[in-house]
Amino acid sequence: MENCKAAKEVSLEELKIRVSEFGRVRGWQQYHSPRNLLLALVGEVGELSEIFQWKGEVERGLPNWSAEEKERLEEEISDVLLYLIQLADVCGLDLGKAALTKIFKNSLKYPLLPNPAP
Repeated sequence: MENCKAAKEVSLEELKIRVSEFGRVRGWQQYHSPRNLLLALVGEVGELSEIFQWKGEVERGLPNWSAEEKERLEEEISDVLLYLIQLADVCGLDLGKAALTKIFKNSLKYPLLPNPAP
C-alpha cells in the first residue's frame, strides 16, 4: 500500500472506495447496516469528545498539544469521517454533493456580515 502520510489530496470518492474495499475483503458488509454504522459513528464521536472533555477551550492549531495528543485526535477524527462516509454510501447518498447543497442552503439562511473578519 502506498504511504498514506505522503498523500497530498484525497477525494470523498476515493475514501468511499477504499473503506468499502477494506470492509469487503474482511466480510464486514453484513454488519454495515445504516443503523449499525450510525451507532458506530456515535461511539467514535464520543471518543473524539473525550479528547477535549477536560481541556477547556483550546487554541486554533493546537499549539500546546503534544505530537501524541495530535495523533490521537487525528485518528479519532478519521474514524468519524470514515463512518460518516460509509453511512452515506450505504444509504445511497452522495456526501460531497449533499455537503455542498447544505452550504448553499446555509448561505441563504444566514446572510453575510457587513464587515467580516479576514
